[in-house]
Amino acid sequence: MKIKAISTAAVLAALTFAAPVVADEDAELVINGDIEIVTKTAAPEHLSDVMDEILSGWRFRSDETQAMEMDDFDNPGMLGAEEGMALFEASWGSEGKACADCHDGPESLSEVRATYPKWNEGAGEVRTIQMQVNDCLTTKMGADAEKYDSGKMLNLEAMLASVARGTPVNVTIDGPAAATWEQGKEIYYTRYGQLELSCANCHEDNYGNLIRADHLSQGQINGFPTYRLKNAKLNGTHSRFKGCIRDTRAETFSPGSPEFVALELYVASRGNGLSVEGPSVRN
Repeated sequence: MKIKAISTAAVLAALTFAAPVVADEDAELVINGDIEIVTKTAAPEHLSDVMDEILSGWRFRSDETQAMEMDDFDNPGMLGAEEGMALFEASWGSEGKACADCHDGPESLSEVRATYPKWNEGAGEVRTIQMQVNDCLTTKMGADAEKYDSGKMLNLEAMLASVARGTPVNVTIDGPAAATWEQGKEIYYTRYGQLELSCANCHEDNYGNLIRADHLSQGQINGFPTYRLKNAKLNGTHSRFKGCIRDTRAETFSPGSPEFVALELYVASRGNGLSVEGPSVRN
């Protein structure tokens, strides 16, 4: 539900945006001294009218937080990826099957994280990774569906992201996925809540600025799932969307909802060309 808004200009004046404070604008992300991550590149064509380059959220974090992601031993999100590896080998449901029974190791799925959400022809819809996992659980493994952004789901996503690190994000937005992409774009630019703020107000108009103590990034999701130091756990894309809309003082959509599926497709496409870098570390 959209709540009657107050003046956006008054909100921004009250929050006081400050001059950009970037930890190190020339920093480059190389994980374990081996995996080179593209954290800055030319914007995809569909963004050419609003920005020239796209930047990973990693570039907006402090030196200390950046360093945590540069070594798997220091990255607490990798504990989730390790749990995901164990889940991949485990039997889940009544059929006695594990993910490993159909897939030749996690590395065989190294292209998944970079291309989702994507159109599923058989289902006639755009699916996220978690939607696809739940389909496997219920139709092939005889297991119950997992709650969206559950611990198990995020661990599996972290595992899939970890084996895809360095792969360019390449989400398809034309063809049958186009209508869902357009819906996500509309949500991205819609102002919500008493603060009457859209995703674009923070992540397109004011990235690099400070909103109180928060250093605004472009809101790229190539690093999800992300381990947030704020709540000391892995966080999913839809849970982050929910938190952002809630912060505008509006009722929000639920993780796994069609609205957030569409928004994920659109936001993911804004990062086409950046590297998959999850599980990332953020504040």
